Amino acid sequence: MKQLFLSMLILIGLSFQTINTFAQARDFTAVRAGVYFDQPLRDWDGFGFNYVESAHFVNSELGPERTQQWWKEVHPGEKTFTQEYGGFSLLDEKEKQEIVELVFGKDGLKPGIVKMFLDAKHQTEPGGAFDHETTTSHMREFVRAGLKITRARGADLEIITTLYGPPGYITIQKADRGRDLDPEMKEDLALYMIDWVKFLKEKDGLPVKYLSLHNEGEDWHRWTQDGYTDRGNHDFNLYWPPEQVNEFLKYMPKMFKKYGLEGVGITNGEPSNWYRFTGWGLGDFIADDKEAVDNLALLTSHGFYRGTYGAWFGEHNSYPSDILRALKPELHTWVTSTSWAEMDASFVKQIHGNIYTSKVNAIIPWAGIQRPTHWIGGDPNPGNAIQVNENGNYEVRKGYYFYKQASRAGQPGMKVARTFAMNSEIAVIGFAKAETDNPDAFIVVNLAKGKKNVSVELSGTKSKEFEAFRTVDAADYEADRYKNIGTFKLKDGAVDIEMLPGSVVTFFGK
Repeated sequence: MKQLFLSMLILIGLSFQTINTFAQARDFTAVRAGVYFDQPLRDWDGFGFNYVESAHFVNSELGPERTQQWWKEVHPGEKTFTQEYGGFSLLDEKEKQEIVELVFGKDGLKPGIVKMFLDAKHQTEPGGAFDHETTTSHMREFVRAGLKITRARGADLEIITTLYGPPGYITIQKADRGRDLDPEMKEDLALYMIDWVKFLKEKDGLPVKYLSLHNEGEDWHRWTQDGYTDRGNHDFNLYWPPEQVNEFLKYMPKMFKKYGLEGVGITNGEPSNWYRFTGWGLGDFIADDKEAVDNLALLTSHGFYRGTYGAWFGEHNSYPSDILRALKPELHTWVTSTSWAEMDASFVKQIHGNIYTSKVNAIIPWAGIQRPTHWIGGDPNPGNAIQVNENGNYEVRKGYYFYKQASRAGQPGMKVARTFAMNSEIAVIGFAKAETDNPDAFIVVNLAKGKKNVSVELSGTKSKEFEAFRTVDAADYEADRYKNIGTFKLKDGAVDIEMLPGSVVTFFGK
């Protein structure tokens, strides 16, 4: 009997292999690809959104000549202005509500995570009064409205807040955007972050889950030799050497407990990209300190990709996650900022790289809503989902729809499914429903300049049909924007799709 059972299993395996071979063949007219919903790789915490209000000091007297020229063209005659980079301040209530629905509503992006920056303007002197309102009111309005809509549709948000940079008095330089933390100001810096978290939780009722120590704080090149900033268009920051990161990983949980924030976890801060996290040794420094590892609640990094070697080279890799999960298996990893690329299929391919090569549990792109005239010198990462113009109107850009292809498929609580595609211009992302009420879903990306036939083998799903939505941005093709392209049925265990050039198609199980 046992032998018969084994024989049956072998026959079933051979039969499945035959189906797969047939799917690959299709007379060799299609790319063979697959999604294994029954082979989860890791938990998925969701996709996120980031509203940035105050990003740097806006003083026309700082910066090189090209920044001066920008001031003359965009803000003629002004030496300073009140920065509100997200643009809500220009919109009426109807427009604001429309945008909140576009992001958080049941037909919107449906993020599960929000990132909120703590800028450097909340306090002016040691022990002085905190002003958490002036530079954050629009960001907080956006998040409060988003939380309300999210909870109304039966979901919830997790919030991570990141120290963008501290007030100048906390630095050795005693100057705005000074490079080095004054050791005597260690507690002041901790209290600066803690008072902000308490404000968000108690004043706004926001579910802050994590505090992140820095924004690209590894990049010591951003200051002069003496530790001052001579670039008017550079965002807030503080230099965070690895030893300082570890010191605060061990220090902040004690401070959280002291001030009644035991439910908030500390992260390592956010290096500029995965190459720096790895090649600069940042992950190893954390791994070498057991207490720091024990206190690390979440591993965070930016996931900007640049494949050209040089100062800004940024690959996808999982080394920091691998070594730290070996020490703390339950540790999750989030990408807390990443480029919108050209707001096209390459953006979704970068999402694929962060998920499958960097092995993350969540992704939050860089500022999703932007007002371009409020970044001095022009934004170095101008892609976004929604753009607000100075006339008080907003535009839903193509980046919104490409992001929607991924964000709606990967909802919190799902699992990242194993996938493959036997062609380097095709990428496949899979999310298994797991214990959620969401359908099994998968995403196919075509980076090619021509059409590609793809046959996607599916395993471990009960769905026999999949409803598909497409976004495409290619010459000579209609600009589909998350367009419903019908229902696709399984044929010999696979879904066949003709992928238009530069297109992304998302399939939801029925």
